[in-house]
Parts: sequence; C-alpha cells; structure tokens
Amino acid sequence: MLRDLAAADWTRREGLAALTAALGAENIRWVGGAVRDGLLGAAVADVDCATTLLPQEVIAACGKAGIRTVPTGIEHGTVTALLKDGPVEVTTLRRDVATDGRRATIAFASDWAEDAARRDFTINALYAHPQTLEIADYFGGLADLREGRVRFIGDARQRIAEDHLRILRYYRFQTRFGAALDTQAEDACAELAHTLKGLSRERIAAELLNLLALPDPHPTLTRMRARGVLGVILPETCPAHLAALERLIAAEAVQGFAPDPVRRLAALLPPSPEVAETVAARLRLSKAQRGKLVNAAERRASDADNPKALAYRLTPPLAIDRLLLAGANARPLEGWEVPTFPLKGGAIVARGITAGPEVARLLQTIEARWVAEGFPSADRVNQMLAEELGTSAFDWG
Repeated sequence: MLRDLAAADWTRREGLAALTAALGAENIRWVGGAVRDGLLGAAVADVDCATTLLPQEVIAACGKAGIRTVPTGIEHGTVTALLKDGPVEVTTLRRDVATDGRRATIAFASDWAEDAARRDFTINALYAHPQTLEIADYFGGLADLREGRVRFIGDARQRIAEDHLRILRYYRFQTRFGAALDTQAEDACAELAHTLKGLSRERIAAELLNLLALPDPHPTLTRMRARGVLGVILPETCPAHLAALERLIAAEAVQGFAPDPVRRLAALLPPSPEVAETVAARLRLSKAQRGKLVNAAERRASDADNPKALAYRLTPPLAIDRLLLAGANARPLEGWEVPTFPLKGGAIVARGITAGPEVARLLQTIEARWVAEGFPSADRVNQMLAEELGTSAFDWG
C-alpha cells in the first residue's frame, strides 16, 4: 500500500517552499526518486524538480528571490538551486532528438507527458504538484509501484538502445523494488547485454557498485550471470564466486555490518591480487577502492587466527573485510582502537645499543612479540626488551 505523499518529511522543507514561490507552483513539479520513495515511506535525501521554465528563466527567478544557483548541467537544461536544506536540481522539460546508446541530444519541451516519456521506468516518471502533491502518472507507475513491478516506459529494447546503461539500472531497480520479473525487460536486457561494452567504465562501475550496495543483490547477480549479462562486465565471476557472495551477505547480516559494495565485489572475484588489479583498472576504481579490493584479494585462511593482529597490520576496516569474506567473526574489531606500540628506538639506544640496524631489529622483534601477546602494557614491553638484551627489566629508567 502506498503512503500519502504529504506524510513524507521532505515535502515540508522550507527550501522547497521558497523555490516554489520563486518559480511558480504551476511551472514546477517534484519528480523521480523523491516522489517514488516518498510514496513508499522510504528515506529521501535528494529532491529533483522538473520545470516548464528555460534554464535562464530559472536562474533569473531564483536570483530575484535571493536563491543562489549553479549551472551544473545547463546544456542539458539543469540548474542547481542551493537551498537552506539541501540543493535541488531544476531541469527544464526535455525530449530526445537523437540517441546513440551512450548519450542523447535533447530539445527543450513544454509538455509534462513528453518529458515523462523519455524517462526509463514507469515508477520514475511520477510528478507531484509542489502545493497539492497531486500525482501525475502518465504510464501506470503508481500501479507498478504498488505491485512491485519495474517496467520500462514503452518498448524495453528501444529504451535500452537509447541508453545502454538502462540494462544495469533495470537490474538495480528490480532488486530494490521488484517483487516479480518483467519478462519483456529480462529478455531485452539479455539480448542487448553486449551493448554494455560501449559504455564508459566509470558508468558501469557506478551502477555495479550501487547494485552491490543493496541489501541482497545475490539473486539478481545470479540471474544476470545466467542470462549472459554479468559476464560482459565481470567475466571473472563463476558460480563459486556467487556462492561466496551469498555467504558474505549472510555474514554481514548476522554480525551486523552494513553492506559494502567493494567488499562484495571482492567476493565475486578469485582471491588473486593480480585479478583484483585488473578489475580495478578495467572499472577505473578510485585509488582507495583499488587498495581495498586488492587487500581483500590477499585474504588467506590464517587471517582468522588473530583478528586484532590482522587489524593492527592492516587497519580494522581492511581486516573486517577479510574476516567477513572468510566467514570469520569480525565483531571484536568493531569500534576497536588500534593501540600504539609503546617502545621507541631512543629507549633502546639508551640501553647502550648503537643506533642502526640492531635497533631496528630489536624494535621489530619486540613489536612482533607484543602483537602476539595481545598488546600488553608498557611494563611488559620493557620486560620483553630486557629479555632480548639479557638484562633485568629494572636496570634502566
């Protein structure tokens, strides 16, 4: 059952009221994810606005009302209004003039239905009046939302041909909102999966990681592999890796860890740093994401022997990744602060050891003992040093 949109907190934001006053209630509609999620009672962060006004008219009207704007995508009709409770993208109604599967040439329009027709799924083409919150539904999106159905607007193959990324968007939305499969959409995605090769790696990576961040993407990814879609973007994945992902998702849930898309991507790959490097380069992951993926690929069975020692060496987040991938208990590391090794080289030099390789060797040896013993106090470290030097722990100050 869908909720009354008036119950959604975002509809009462002061900034939206100010934007409505500036642009005119009849000239704008809230659209897309905020409307969809508001009807479902889900949390909403960003609000998008469609308007019959041209970009320069939006800028002028906002300026007159004291609302700052940024021309974030003005060539495509988008101006971002900087409101007190968050930015809002204001986009002039559009229609597609030409598409090539990667980008579209657009023209501005004045008809709400024409703008709705160029959107991907019926559940994303719901427009709400800014004052009455009355929903304009041109393609049966309300019924689809109510029934948990993700359906393309018009012919699925045509919509995918216009923008190949819609294949991955379909799987992401179907995972999040779908209760039943749309046969036409499933067949179209499988038939046109090869077109994903023409997309930028960054766009593919973003959609794949967004899918992996959902609560349970395992059934969808299994279906994607069976239909030949996953193999186009992630050929390294086999049934054993999908089973590893299923186990990881279960471990995250049982132990109370939030989904992590890069950790889950690691589960879909063999535990090989070389493979991880290759995939990270192919998807053009960030430096941080690449490091996280490679670290996870270096996992080994012995990681679970001493979780805190592992965390001391790697950092707790990286150790948690490895432990969860191994099905081991990572909860002892949650909130654990890595201790500081209490021995410095100067203390060794003060004991008569000449600065140089021997000091470094002693530091490494004692640190290894300290970690193995579970990070004991400074007094115990002093005792270890005395043991290594063959003297009494109390012979030095």
